[in-house]
Amino acid sequence: MVAPIVRFAPSPTGLLHVGNIRAALFNWLFANRHGGTFILRLDDTDRVRSRPEFEAAIERDLAWLGLDWTRKEKQSDRLAHYDAARDALVAAGRLYPCYETPEELEFKRKRLLAQGRPPVYDRAALKLPDAERTRLEGEGRRPHWRFKLASEEVRWDDLVRGPQHIDEVSQSDPVLVRADGTYLYSFTSVVDDIAFAITHVIRGEDHVTNSGAQIQMFQALGAPVPAFAHLPLLVDATGGGLSKRTGSAAVADLRERGIEALAVCALLARLGTADPVEPVTSLDTLVAAVDFARVGRAAARFSEEELAQLNARILHILPYAKARARLPHDLGETFWLAVRGNLTTLADAEGWADVVRGPIEPKIEDAVFLADAATKLPPEPWDDTTWKAFTSTLDRKGRALFHPLRLALTARETGPEMARLLPLIGRAKAEARLRGLKA
Repeated sequence: MVAPIVRFAPSPTGLLHVGNIRAALFNWLFANRHGGTFILRLDDTDRVRSRPEFEAAIERDLAWLGLDWTRKEKQSDRLAHYDAARDALVAAGRLYPCYETPEELEFKRKRLLAQGRPPVYDRAALKLPDAERTRLEGEGRRPHWRFKLASEEVRWDDLVRGPQHIDEVSQSDPVLVRADGTYLYSFTSVVDDIAFAITHVIRGEDHVTNSGAQIQMFQALGAPVPAFAHLPLLVDATGGGLSKRTGSAAVADLRERGIEALAVCALLARLGTADPVEPVTSLDTLVAAVDFARVGRAAARFSEEELAQLNARILHILPYAKARARLPHDLGETFWLAVRGNLTTLADAEGWADVVRGPIEPKIEDAVFLADAATKLPPEPWDDTTWKAFTSTLDRKGRALFHPLRLALTARETGPEMARLLPLIGRAKAEARLRGLKA
């Protein structure tokens, strides 16, 4: 395969949710597997809703996830390119002005539906006499511009969905330029894909219906058509769609709640595929496995509960070297290996750091037994065999032995293996806690 060039093209009009990130992730994984290029393109031509804080948030989310981009482009910097492409389509007779108001178009649509006919635009603007056009413009009307579709069936072999076809005879000529002169996504996206030599367009299946018209735009502008891969959409736990406008599963919120970036990527890379959702400790594992042939057609259900469970499973196997820089209190690899199996988020490690460092208020369940146990603590140095040696000297077994010791030494009902915790606590604090003292 020739090194692919792909792009992730969010609009900076809100926070990214997991559905957006899934498209970004598949683009990034595919590019990295095949030695390609991943472009971040900000589709910021919506002058009203595009905001710099959302642009910054998009970059922050991608960086947190480890999805680094080779280059960054902004559509707001490329208006001259769209003007040139517009003029080329006008000259080729593929872009034509229309003067209907939104109200007039809505009336036409309702009339066709009432007649049981599909609401396809009738191309009345193509038959408009010059005098009528002059009159309308004299009244202050400004045209919107439609792309004239060729009356043909457009076919392509989708990398996810297989052979696809759209009969453009049944489609309305899409509006590419609004009456205020601004451009619609379907047009600017094609112009940019041509300019950046995009080889693969990897996006959600909600764009499938755009593909036929866009393929014709590529052809009308004399450019090769990229390959398409349309991913099935994610739905939430209730089966509803995800939307950045409503903040559904916003990536920033997941980060604030302590979810690991690897957990987000590992879940989104496998949801709706033939591969099981499994914990990973590196994006390299996901890169090696990405394969559009293993992506199913059905919508994939995103569950925050499943994400939380996967997050814990990743922490349980995460090497110390990958956790060290983010630990609130770095007490060394021995501490990390002792506590990681009991974490649900990395922040939970701070609670166990408090147990090890102290002081804590011990919970005393059997003062006489614990006072006797304090006298039997062996001298240091301690290691992970000390706990067994110590408890074997006590005249109890089972819960009656271990429960009061754990409560006194950690003030918690459950937790990491005491064989690993005890050497970290140390003899002085252990003896004080067994005697009911804060230490």
